[in-house]
Amino acid sequence: MPEQPIKLDQQSAEMLDAIREEQGLESREQAAEWLLRRRIRRGAQGLTGRGRALYEVKGEAE
Repeated sequence: MPEQPIKLDQQSAEMLDAIREEQGLESREQAAEWLLRRRIRRGAQGLTGRGRALYEVKGEAE
């Protein structure tokens, strides 16, 4: 996959550095990828309903 460079402001760079240290990653690029994967996982959970309670839908009696 081709790499896409991004420009970071100071706040974003500090955030990626904090995540890099917290997760034991080697670079900001790995920290950005970790964040992206986390977001994709959470989005998929929302779509599939994983982690949600299921309730019976009761219709009107005819």
